[in-house]
Amino acid sequence: MTGPSFSQAPRLNHVALSLPADALDAEGRTALCAFYGDVFGFEEYAELTTDRRQLVLRAHTHEQFVFLVAEEAPMSAPRMDHFGLSVATKDDFDEVARRAAAWAEREPEHVDFVAPTSEEFHGALRLHSFYVRYRLPMTVETQHFEWLM
Repeated sequence: MTGPSFSQAPRLNHVALSLPADALDAEGRTALCAFYGDVFGFEEYAELTTDRRQLVLRAHTHEQFVFLVAEEAPMSAPRMDHFGLSVATKDDFDEVARRAAAWAEREPEHVDFVAPTSEEFHGALRLHSFYVRYRLPMTVETQHFEWLM
């Protein structure tokens, strides 16, 4: 079976999550921007923000973002439903995990943090990962692929 042909491989560019409108008021947006900005370096697209309706967080490029939208029946997800990010170095991984853990200490009522672990696969790959959720229905898994060969 063959699939379509592309000049370049398609890639994921965004995740969209629905929240209650109250989560996207000025206070909620400020909190979301503070956490996701500090931990992951995401930035608000201010020109796309609509009070109590929409918040778009740029994830380092214009073509990667988290789209948050208000809905009367917002998304809910089990704790470990997640979307993933990958960082280039172990130092970057450790720093992102440190920042997430610091937020978990400061705001335990809003931050669900699953501490970093690593798993080795066939002596070729050590996969480092941790999970964090902050005021969104889905958790974010952060990974670093440490190639051993």
